[in-house]
Amino acid sequence: MEILIFGSLIDIIGKNHLQIKAPVDTVNLKALLIQQYPGLETARFFLALNKTMIQDKQPLKEGDVVALMPAFSGG
Repeated sequence: MEILIFGSLIDIIGKNHLQIKAPVDTVNLKALLIQQYPGLETARFFLALNKTMIQDKQPLKEGDVVALMPAFSGG
């Protein structure tokens, strides 16, 4: 699966994309990413799965594209 990284999260991860084996769901994905990139633990970010914002646990499969986006606010 492909992970796209945006904004300030690029500074934490050091890349704008990752290619990994898909974990079972988005909860496991977040845990895996925080383990590999501890700076994510304190970062506020959202996930999008296949171009759709998600807020709860979603299953993942090979071929999915997940985007990590920093928290943002409008004015």
